[in-house]
Amino acid sequence: MTVIEVQQLQKRYGEREAVRDVTFSVERGEIFGVIGRNGAGKTTTVECVEGLRTADGGSVRVLGRGPGDPVVRQRLGVQLQESQLPDRIRVREAMELFATFYERPAATGPLLERLGLAEHRDQQYKRLSGGQKQRLSIALSLVGSPEVAVLDELTTGLDPQARRDTWRLISDIRDGGVTVLLVTHFMDEAERLCDRIAVIDQGRTVAVDTPAGLIRRAAPGVTVTFRTSAPAHLAGVPGVDSVTADDGIWTVTGRGNLAHEVSKALAAQEVVPLELNIVQADLESAFVALTGKES
Repeated sequence: MTVIEVQQLQKRYGEREAVRDVTFSVERGEIFGVIGRNGAGKTTTVECVEGLRTADGGSVRVLGRGPGDPVVRQRLGVQLQESQLPDRIRVREAMELFATFYERPAATGPLLERLGLAEHRDQQYKRLSGGQKQRLSIALSLVGSPEVAVLDELTTGLDPQARRDTWRLISDIRDGGVTVLLVTHFMDEAERLCDRIAVIDQGRTVAVDTPAGLIRRAAPGVTVTFRTSAPAHLAGVPGVDSVTADDGIWTVTGRGNLAHEVSKALAAQEVVPLELNIVQADLESAFVALTGKES
């Protein structure tokens, strides 16, 4: 079942066209990613989904309704890219306040327990660490018992351990029955978490696929590098597409079980490779191939 459908979305700010042609759909039970560089139009797109901005063209449907529909507001949880609470508000007070916005709120105690905030329930917002603030923002997006949660750049500024803890939380949220729309410019985050991804560049959707599908389409192949001063003859080896050598560093690109074929060919020539490395294509490579830009 499709829970979010965006068709040919357009949004302008004066003369600037922030979103020109964005199209994607999100199915129930997915973690669906929206990736792109800063300024690509990701946040504007999801703000139209959330009903915070009105589209200038195209259409947006959430749970079969317009994003501003009161029913949608009760069933959609939102974690904004930037949010701030009063410094002195306590965690439990923030949860109790947000719970009053919904007809059927979740029990705040178990939700805080689930997100690792139970022991901080009486702590003031200003005393929380960056990771704890992010956990609280997620808790506030879930306090209405939503069917769909929109999470926008929620790991920006977190240390590596806090990022990975947050990734586990997102997976747990989906496992609890909530469809997740995740906005990020971190390729490792999208590749790790998302079932499918929309790539947005300069306000347009340039591809929608699984992480593996994007990699196969845009950045296929394997690269093997090694060091040796001996001559090697690898042209014609199965799977090899190209071979370059520069100051004793060899780079071989190709397909299939390339490392095995290269190693076998070198052994047959009695060439001993040093510092052999295998580099598989990843989502970062696919993103660059699709957009022509680093993330």
